[in-house]
Amino acid sequence: MYGRRASQLLKEIDSSEAGQLAPFNTEIKGSRLAASIVYYFAIIIIFQNVQSDVFDQVIRECNEHNSQFQSLIRKMVDQNLDIETTRNEDHYGAAIHHLSLLRNKRCLIAYMYNRAEVIQSFRWKVGPVLPHDIQEKLHFSEKEYFKNHSTAIKSYISEMDIDLTVDMVPPKDPYIQVRVLEDIGEVSLGDHSVSLTKNSLHFLRRTDAEQFISQGLMEEFLE
Repeated sequence: MYGRRASQLLKEIDSSEAGQLAPFNTEIKGSRLAASIVYYFAIIIIFQNVQSDVFDQVIRECNEHNSQFQSLIRKMVDQNLDIETTRNEDHYGAAIHHLSLLRNKRCLIAYMYNRAEVIQSFRWKVGPVLPHDIQEKLHFSEKEYFKNHSTAIKSYISEMDIDLTVDMVPPKDPYIQVRVLEDIGEVSLGDHSVSLTKNSLHFLRRTDAEQFISQGLMEEFLE
């Protein structure tokens, strides 16, 4: 069935928990002639740097659709038929391949766009350094995208002299008690250093603790 592989990508996005990513998929693997060729090459250009089984399979499917489409169009031209007005089996065959190209392109773009939105949200949730369990789910191009996105935010924050990563609503207490969940080691916080060992309790400035909380390295301790 045409477009089945591409549609599986969207089903994967739909079944994912909000704000979470599944590993980058490496297992599932009317119109005028000119417009169809443009759509075909747009697909190839957009995804030429994305290498995985699923994309290889979908791109191969796009190659096949484009080949079949152009073959049918050439056949109609050789028969001196007007490709704009003729309505025969070759016309409808070409239309099916053309629409399949468009559908595959939309599925691929939707898959990448939705993953990109989640990747952007990680910058605000966990900070500029992604935990290993998240990194291993990303394609290398997605890791580069996250790096560039973080750099752009850092540059904007520096230029505007405003920290966009803190809560918009000021906390009632600038200090919180936290429990360390993983061994972090010796860390410099302002004018002093503190040893953050697993299960130790500390009374820290909220702004100092937030980066570790967002990375899952510590939690607020409520008595």
